[in-house]
Amino acid sequence: MNELLICHATHDGLSRRIAERVAEHPAILGLSCCRYDLAVAPPDVERLEEAAAVVLVAAVRYGHHLPAAESFVQRHRDLLARKPVALASVNLVARKPGRDTPDGNPYLRKWLARHRLNPAVATAFAGALDYARHGWLDRLMIRAIMRMTGGPTDPASRIEYTDWARVGAFAEQCAALARTASAQRLRI
Repeated sequence: MNELLICHATHDGLSRRIAERVAEHPAILGLSCCRYDLAVAPPDVERLEEAAAVVLVAAVRYGHHLPAAESFVQRHRDLLARKPVALASVNLVARKPGRDTPDGNPYLRKWLARHRLNPAVATAFAGALDYARHGWLDRLMIRAIMRMTGGPTDPASRIEYTDWARVGAFAEQCAALARTASAQRLRI
């Protein structure tokens, strides 16, 4: 099947928006594309096996990828190892130069190592900072982290750091991955 499975785990909605942007990118045209919110209804094993390629977009919260993404990767690690996979980690560390790569982003690097993942494509996208969306304790913790990392500490800050042009380039890589995998399947 010439299908691209796009799975996301989101807390504030940005990972979902990135997954949607990938699914709607013109490079994806002609591919069958299915999106899954891992916290609501993850794809079943049969659907994963049939997919040409899998895309996973996962947010980081309190230093860890969301539990829905963690359990998805743990549960399907062997299957994902046999498929072309594209991973995107969404976190505020990626807002800094050089921190949007597997080598430069500590969350992505640790995630790949912990699960022994070797994706065809891996990247990190900068998230958003919106103090108003959080309760007082979260705001306090985020401000402390921002102070330590040289980020904005003004509680009125609302900044989306996501580079949407990079998301578009990622979508093109995902489309190429699915098309290549589908072509290889047809040759077998």
